[in-house]
Amino acid sequence: MSKRLLIVEDDPGLQSQMRWCFSDDLEIALANDRESALAALRRLEPDVVTLDLGLPPDPGGASQGFALLEDILRLSPQTKVVVVTGREDKENAVKAIGMGASDFYQKPLDADILTFVVNRALRLSELERENLELSRDRNGTSIKGIVAASPQMLTVCRTLEKVAPADVTTLITGETGTGKELLARAVHDLSNRCDKPFAAINCAAIPENLLESELFGYEKGAFTGATQSKKGKVESANGGTLFLDEIGDMPMALQAKLLRFLQERTVDRIGGVQPVPVDVRVVCATHRDVKELISQGTFREDLYYRISEVTLDVPALRDRGGDALVIAQSLIKSLGKQMERTHLTFSQDAINAINAHSWPGNVREMINKVKRAIIMADGKKITAADLELNGDEQSAEGLLNLRQVRETAERNAINQALYTSHYNMAQAARLLGITRPTLYNLTDKYKIETSPEASSV
Repeated sequence: MSKRLLIVEDDPGLQSQMRWCFSDDLEIALANDRESALAALRRLEPDVVTLDLGLPPDPGGASQGFALLEDILRLSPQTKVVVVTGREDKENAVKAIGMGASDFYQKPLDADILTFVVNRALRLSELERENLELSRDRNGTSIKGIVAASPQMLTVCRTLEKVAPADVTTLITGETGTGKELLARAVHDLSNRCDKPFAAINCAAIPENLLESELFGYEKGAFTGATQSKKGKVESANGGTLFLDEIGDMPMALQAKLLRFLQERTVDRIGGVQPVPVDVRVVCATHRDVKELISQGTFREDLYYRISEVTLDVPALRDRGGDALVIAQSLIKSLGKQMERTHLTFSQDAINAINAHSWPGNVREMINKVKRAIIMADGKKITAADLELNGDEQSAEGLLNLRQVRETAERNAINQALYTSHYNMAQAARLLGITRPTLYNLTDKYKIETSPEASSV
């Protein structure tokens, strides 16, 4: 991508001199007042703007220059602005830096110094852009194992990042396969307890008669076979985090004992006499509707309020717009590396199928599908058949038709500009940052009426 520079200068001679200071590999636009500068800003989207503060109709002052600086920072905050001032005008230079300009340059023109200042601003812009791309490569979240690009999931991740340092009991809800245990581990990893144990137990996977001893432990001789004392999961997590997965399936009798532990922060081992104090953070998860369980009488309401000081509701994959393909692309890299098939990519019908599928098994289903496809793929392309999915091209087109999205956005922007400018074509073109002939071509292309009378018919 070529680097772009906008020179805003009302003196034609100085404008020309500044133009020839820079090499041909730099894309340069010129403007001599606030209106033409804003039009060029929208059209060029420059990396750097050199801004003379003395612009008409106030060439002797700086009011127009400061107004334009505010416009640039509002419309294109990533653009670096180098303010050009007179030799005796340091106060305005300092004020411009305070407003958000990245640098300043004092007249008279010195080609070497001007080139140095602009190149420094271009390099800063490039570094910020690279940093943004690296952030996007991290899938928008610092949570290990979580790949997310959708607003729905990123909101959950941002909430978790705020909640993790606070030592509160957390309930994570969501369908099976949405990554609830990964989020629970993230709560631990981002907390002050990260260097202490993380103990997990699945309340639905252990028989009811064994679950109590697994959770709270037992003393020697408490029952047949108890030949020695044993700590439970709660004690083993002392100082760290206890993760109770599928807590919605915990038997009612154990719920009462768990509630007592949460209130007292002590553990009564089976067969024990003295309670054992435990300092542990509790994180729970369930795929079931706990409020529905409460109404059915199978879950204690007082326990629910104890475990849900903060609740994270994880959306299903089908409700995470755009995440399916992002996760699939991440899986093909990680699993492909593990299975020594690093050059595989998805074919178009596979992409269509991934976007069209409802993913009832969520991320867990996708992991299985992608792993199978990596094994079954014959060439360098994974097909919908390899994924055992049916490509629904019509559905995918609705999600991925970039041309349609672009045309809809252009049509809406043109209608808005025409309405705002009271159908003045010159003013509408300036608002859009294009020329009048281009605007006429676009209105013809989209059959947009260019008069208020015709548009209201």
